[in-house]
Amino acid sequence: MSVGKICVRAVHTASPDETVLEAARRMAREKTGTLVVLDLERLPIGILSDRDVMVRCVAEGKDPAAVLVSELMSTPVASVRETMPIEEALAQMATCRVRRVPVVDDDDRMVGILAVDDVIELLAEEAGAIGRLLGGHR
Repeated sequence: MSVGKICVRAVHTASPDETVLEAARRMAREKTGTLVVLDLERLPIGILSDRDVMVRCVAEGKDPAAVLVSELMSTPVASVRETMPIEEALAQMATCRVRRVPVVDDDDRMVGILAVDDVIELLAEEAGAIGRLLGGHR
């Protein structure tokens, strides 16, 4: 199965030139812990997590209203193609030691996000379907 079949297409994003305060407020409003930072061409250039905000801004005494997302975002950003097999994407995520990656099209423009939790949920659903199949054929 390809990444494009299970990735989440509705992705919360940020601009590199907005303040951390603006991004954090959007995280709170959207109930998300991660924003993909995009350039003007929708190419993923970084990831901003709620942990980045806490550890690299608030804990260091920086003013989130004065710090830009580009100063805190994690870079470089690993991404996977929507046509890539899930197994290959998981191997790349393990190599990069990340739990979520932007999903890009053939032009490297973001089209979704893949999280380890999405893959686990899919595997659980498939295991349940197999269990129901086997349970009905005793």
